[in-house]
Amino acid sequence: MPDPHVRSGRRQQGRATNDLVMSSHVGVNGDVFPQILDLYVASGATVADVTYGSGAFWRRVDRPDITLLATDLADGVDCRSLPYADGSIDALVLDPPYMHTPGQGAHQGHQNFEAYYRNNATAGSGAAKYHEAVLELYFAAGKEAVRVLRDGGIAIVKCQDEVCANRQRLTHVEIINEYTSYGLQTEDLFVVTRPTRPGVSRLVRQRHARKNHSYFLVFWKAAPSRRWPGRVDPS
Repeated sequence: MPDPHVRSGRRQQGRATNDLVMSSHVGVNGDVFPQILDLYVASGATVADVTYGSGAFWRRVDRPDITLLATDLADGVDCRSLPYADGSIDALVLDPPYMHTPGQGAHQGHQNFEAYYRNNATAGSGAAKYHEAVLELYFAAGKEAVRVLRDGGIAIVKCQDEVCANRQRLTHVEIINEYTSYGLQTEDLFVVTRPTRPGVSRLVRQRHARKNHSYFLVFWKAAPSRRWPGRVDPS
């Protein structure tokens, strides 16, 4: 039987349509996440959302065919140290606080990084701060994701770029480069653009474009020689 992970060289058969999942969306996370789940997560999968929060991603998900394991730091489960056996999870969802919050007042629309993970002001001497602390969180959580994911498992990671100390930090690129070294292939990238226009209370001079978009990154735990076959449901 041919290996489904190896390209055959044949042209894909099918019907003409424009009813497709697109890579760029104007909307909110809850609009996009169900499409990603349907495209990449097979029926019967066990999905660990390790930063579940209030469950915003899942409000429009209609997948009774999957098992959701919902945990969060507020419930005592750290995404960097999960209570799952090696290779026991089919898909993992990661959406930690992805920006530092200087003065405890910025980026209030997302989980507060300092309050949740106690970096910056409460970190010990020599600990990473600001954007580097955010990256450390993503990297540690990524290593734990690789541990608990089965071979061929999927990781769906939410992130956003930021300007920190007047420097552009392309977080999605930094995560992709690091996760590749862990044995995760980058399979997809979704751009989510806010439907409303952000503003600021005090502006002296704008130095960079205001970021009004974020990303869902999709990773596949597989050797680089393998090719994603598409979602394969149990027969």
